[in-house]
Amino acid sequence: MEDVEAHRRAVEDRLREVLEVVEPPELREEAEAVALAGGKRVRPALAMLCCEAAGGEAADALDYAVGVELVHNASLVVDDIIDRSELRRGEPSAWAAYGHGPAIVASDGLLGEAFALFSDDPGALETAADSLVELGQGEATELVDRPETEAEYMELARRKTGALFRAAAELGAIAAGADDDTIDALGEYAERVGVAFQLRDDVLDVTAETGDLGKPAGTDEEMDRPSVLRVTERTVAEVNALADAESEAALAALDDAAIEDGSARDYLEEIAGFVVERER
Repeated sequence: MEDVEAHRRAVEDRLREVLEVVEPPELREEAEAVALAGGKRVRPALAMLCCEAAGGEAADALDYAVGVELVHNASLVVDDIIDRSELRRGEPSAWAAYGHGPAIVASDGLLGEAFALFSDDPGALETAADSLVELGQGEATELVDRPETEAEYMELARRKTGALFRAAAELGAIAAGADDDTIDALGEYAERVGVAFQLRDDVLDVTAETGDLGKPAGTDEEMDRPSVLRVTERTVAEVNALADAESEAALAALDDAAIEDGSARDYLEEIAGFVVERER
């Protein structure tokens, strides 16, 4: 996946450019520690690949891709505080390294930098804002209005994870100047990918080791947090099959998008497979 690696390098370079001018220096250090600590960079890859698939150039979507990654990292800071998780990507989480107050400020700073990157286009800004609303609703549902059925949990997964995946794809399509139908179809594809990603996360939380995950395993049970395995009576094998079904639905949505065959589309298909096969 040479093209995807090139996109990843471009995202890493742009992330550094965006964060190196953050003030004051203490905030810059904390923001860089959060955003430059690695990660799969699946969301920015989706933005750039969807831009290419919709007829644009990957570089056209670079700032939107970086913005989505900043939003994602900001949300992880809050997740780790809620979960009292001291580990993220194999390193101390933001609150464990800097304390709760500085970690929250760093999360806010990342969101501010993200929305500055979306501000050049009203449609992009609306798309990003909508995804953040969905993300917040998902987090609130997880904490307060806890899902009790599979349908309720799937809606939680759509909001908590799928919404930001959808935003990444839609932002990429917007950068390419795609029509509304293409934007929506690519968004549907990515949302399904995000839900599959979350379902696989639920499985890995009970089957993987902390050292392999780069974050504590067994957190869902320890924190009494809903997962599809805890909300339903499904087995690990059944949840994996459910994730596979979401991946297949993502590919069906991709077929509905008015995009041509090519390397970008091939990579999007590979991502739909990767999220259900990954081991971390």
